[in-house]
Amino acid sequence: MTRLSVEMLAADAPEPITSAGHAQLGIAVLAGIAVIVLLITKFKLHAFLSLTLGTLALGAFAGAPLDKTITSFTTGLGSTVAGVGVLIALGAILGKMLADSGGADQIVDTILARANARTMPWAMVLIASVIGLPLFFEVGVVLLIPVVLMVAKRGNYSLMRIGIPALAGLSVMHGLVPPHPGPLVAIDAVKANLGVTLALGVLVAIPTVIIAGPLFAKVAARWVDVPAPDRMLLSTGGSPQTPAQRASEELERRPSFGATLATILLPVVLMLAKALVDIVIDDPENTVQRVFDVAGSPLIALLAAVLVGIFTLLRPAGFAKDRVSQLVEKGLAPIAGILLIVGAGGGFKQTLIDSGVGQMVLDISKDWSIPALLLAWLIAVAIRLATGSATVATISAAGLVAPLAADMSTTHTALLVLAIGAGSLFFSHVNDAGFWLVKEYFGLSVGQTVKTWSVMETIISVVAGGLVLLLSLII
Repeated sequence: MTRLSVEMLAADAPEPITSAGHAQLGIAVLAGIAVIVLLITKFKLHAFLSLTLGTLALGAFAGAPLDKTITSFTTGLGSTVAGVGVLIALGAILGKMLADSGGADQIVDTILARANARTMPWAMVLIASVIGLPLFFEVGVVLLIPVVLMVAKRGNYSLMRIGIPALAGLSVMHGLVPPHPGPLVAIDAVKANLGVTLALGVLVAIPTVIIAGPLFAKVAARWVDVPAPDRMLLSTGGSPQTPAQRASEELERRPSFGATLATILLPVVLMLAKALVDIVIDDPENTVQRVFDVAGSPLIALLAAVLVGIFTLLRPAGFAKDRVSQLVEKGLAPIAGILLIVGAGGGFKQTLIDSGVGQMVLDISKDWSIPALLLAWLIAVAIRLATGSATVATISAAGLVAPLAADMSTTHTALLVLAIGAGSLFFSHVNDAGFWLVKEYFGLSVGQTVKTWSVMETIISVVAGGLVLLLSLII
């Protein structure tokens, strides 16, 4: 970034909105988060509106003028959407292409054809992890549920032996691996290196998903021994409905396994290559490094995958030009709510920073001698338990602990992002939409969902958090 652009950014940055003491700021934070929690859980208000009102409450309790609070909120919203909005949109388009072209079905069928009874849970976690890279969690669940039910029925497997590995794969990708919205927002908030975060995220994700997936599935199947339901209960109406048709059932042909896998992994490979070249060459003026810096930037990497996907996914599936345009439009429509939530979370984060809350957390963490990574994990856990939203927990925690990253190395800043992501997955319960999604699709009771899904999420959070702390001692 040039000196001029830095000065321009500094000029546009909002002034601190208050100089309240630690006690008042602490009350303001608790009040702001309490408003968000109450509006989301009690009044069922949309998270975007809840975060907006919670930000105004934070500013009021901190003693800030309303106009300053609004300026901080809109500045944070704008910078967050500018930083990750396009990436979320490109990820949504890529996910839609993968689903509608039959590419996801091709990956599923190819892997399942090579799996037997012993390896089936491992095959499910592999499928979910690969497909989960470009897909939002909810989309991945809806896409994989028919497959989970089909496999469990045909193979006469316990539903938990097949379902838990699939859910673990999707959840781990959602919480720890960019380009999912939560990790992207945390990376933007603490100014982490995306390539390094991606590499370390994959490193943490592999053992985490093994423990929380196939290994825990054995225990979950004993705790909750249920067969796959013949019909799925959809939470929208509560009436029995048959599983949704797979996209490829309406297609005459679909893309090959190799082409689909290469398309999904292309942005990951480009971003990891950029991180590796930056480490090996470490010369910003070097031509090779500059090429990889461009090719491995998240925007270019995801854009390349979308453009390649037109030829590797959509054309082989027989999509005409007008249908490609319609697919992109349909892929963008569902993310409006996600973008607004992420943007409002960025506004809340900026208000936290401008009010001096970040500095307060920095001062308190020094007094308490709590490791920064553990503090980040604990804050994310608390907000996750209160709001039920992993994305809200990630955004809010990132805003609170962002000042802690100022003196961190590149690797430890990346680990800070992963600690936040791990904490944001802790113990999903009745205030989480994902809890009800799993309960209704799998036909479980509330108690059975807690014993399986909620415990699985907690295992992911604790194992990933522990691995992050362990890595911080090694690198």
